[in-house]
Order: sequence, then structure tokens, then C-alpha cells
Amino acid sequence: MAARDLYTRLAYAGRHPLWGRLAYGLLKLLGAEIPRSVEIGPGFTLVHGGFGVVIHPRARIGRDVKIYPGVTLGRADIHLPIEQSAFEGIELGDEVILSPGSKVLCKQGVLQVGRGTMVGANAVLLESTGEGEVWAGVPAKRVGRREGWRKT
Repeated sequence: MAARDLYTRLAYAGRHPLWGRLAYGLLKLLGAEIPRSVEIGPGFTLVHGGFGVVIHPRARIGRDVKIYPGVTLGRADIHLPIEQSAFEGIELGDEVILSPGSKVLCKQGVLQVGRGTMVGANAVLLESTGEGEVWAGVPAKRVGRREGWRKT
């Protein structure tokens, strides 16, 4: 079994009522923080394993999403106590790709990464996206459309 398969299996196992806590703990020891409350769709992949991946408990991940090492999904207002935050969550649509080191940070409401969107390496995404877009930079800006991706 490849390392990425182990990470991905542990991420899914975190939802299991009996083995969930153990799977979560093992995944955390391997360097990925994916809380048990995170909804994960089918076909999810932690590419090259999940070292350095941190996902907020209020995240939802669609189907066939690929997340590379060093990705963070979380609050943009961590200087505030959680009780004062307007953050509600992050939703990744189906077929999203989050490149190595990318950050998706939400300050208020729900940030939605549209179906088929790709966020470039080390980009810092601070706003919702449309479908099939490519975002890059700090802060991330839309730089194009994703080639080869088609809505189905």
C-alpha cells in the first residue's frame, strides 16, 4: 500500500464510529490534521501522503478532490476568539485540486471553491471561486480556466 493510500484510508476511517479516534490519531501522527467532523466525498486523495495538511473541522470536501502536502483550509481571522468569528465553513466542490502549500482561508460566512477549480502552489485563496477556474498568487487571483476539465 502506497503512503498516499494509507493517508487517504485513515482520513475516511476517521468517520467510523468504532475506529474513528484511532484513525484520526494515526493520521495526526503522520502529519495530517483532518478532524472527524470533516465530510469527505468519494474519490478523495491526499496526493503524496498528507504531510502538513490541516483542515478546519467545519470543512466539507466534495468527490474526487485532490489535496497535496502543506495545504491548509481554515479561518482567516485566527486573531479573534472563535466566539467572535463570522467564519462558518469552507466547501470544496467536486474535482477540486489544491496544489502543494496552498491555503484556503475564510473570514466570514462560507467560502466555496467551485467544482473543477485548481488553486496553485503556495497560493492564498481568500474568496469563493467559480467552476473550472485556476487561481494563483498571494492573495490568489483568477488567472485562467482549467484546461482539460469539463463539466459533466
